[in-house]
Amino acid sequence: MKKYFWVLLISMVPLIEIRGAIPYAVLWGLPLVPSIIVAVIGNMIPVPFIYLFARKVLEWGKDKKYIGGFFTWCLEKGEKGGRKLEAKAGRGLYWALFLFVGIPLPGTGAWTGMLAASILDMDFKKSTLAVLSGVLLAGAIMLLASLGVFGAISLAS
Repeated sequence: MKKYFWVLLISMVPLIEIRGAIPYAVLWGLPLVPSIIVAVIGNMIPVPFIYLFARKVLEWGKDKKYIGGFFTWCLEKGEKGGRKLEAKAGRGLYWALFLFVGIPLPGTGAWTGMLAASILDMDFKKSTLAVLSGVLLAGAIMLLASLGVFGAISLAS
């Protein structure tokens, strides 16, 4: 049970999220289905809070002495990611959000995706569904990578 708790916590950490939780679960030899469920839940717990409060907190703190630089960086990252999504996606903005979160690259997880959705004033329910779908895709990709499937494919070709 303690290892599942760690999977939950790891999946809640910004920038690490499910991309780090799944490899740890595999490394620890935990059963896959419960580990994925715990990691997805952990990755999604912060999502509504990010959408509802992160932008307000970041805007409040951007001019504070000790935290201002980091808060400004977070706002700029969310704004940049959001504008990039908006420019590339057009009417397919929610599909773009899904892919942005789903492709497991650094800085493209649920935290950044929901911050971008908040900054762009996207619909909460649609954004949450797109982010959840992206988290599931990222989890599947990380699971396959952690199990060595991609390495096996390259060896076979």
